[in-house]
Amino acid sequence: MSAVATVIGDLVASRTTSDRARVHEAFADHIEVINREWQPVTPLRITVGDEFQGAFETVGAAIQAAFRLRIALAPLVDIRHGIGWGETSVLRDDPRVEDGEGWWVARAAIETAEDAASKAASRSVRTWYQPAEGAGGPDPAAINAALLSRDELFSRLDLSSVSVLSGMLSAMSQKAIAAELDITPSAVSQRIRRDGIAVIVRADELMGDVR
Repeated sequence: MSAVATVIGDLVASRTTSDRARVHEAFADHIEVINREWQPVTPLRITVGDEFQGAFETVGAAIQAAFRLRIALAPLVDIRHGIGWGETSVLRDDPRVEDGEGWWVARAAIETAEDAASKAASRSVRTWYQPAEGAGGPDPAAINAALLSRDELFSRLDLSSVSVLSGMLSAMSQKAIAAELDITPSAVSQRIRRDGIAVIVRADELMGDVR
């Protein structure tokens, strides 16, 4: 067995949404997009209710893919993620059932994120990372410091700025983003500067390089 970056996620307060069917359909559709574009080692799949899980080769890939899923669903619902690092094993193939310390630490990580979000001082926390003991992997203190800062910046974006961020992460030009949003390129530039969007993009690039 080798260690992988495990991801457990759930939708935040989705049970209070007025159109759960619409949320679930978008949820399933965007998970398929992530699986197609990011090729996780264990494809993301919805497990029970509003929870999902999957695994990636690197912690950086897990962080980036999870963030893109959060951005895609931002108009409808928010997402919380726990990211782990550790070994996993397959107990059964059909239906697929996995076990192992990689999943245990991902579960602990999402519980940590949920607990942090329940406190006023850290209510913007949506992502936490925890490696299994002795499994190696990136330094959790450094990763979580970056995730805390990114989540705080993201929490301050309105939906238009989230769309600008999405465009930048997709390597769209500011002119193309402006045309898609029906605003001026100057308005896009102002949002990028005012909302720290370029910082979020750069943080995403740097975290994506984490093995």
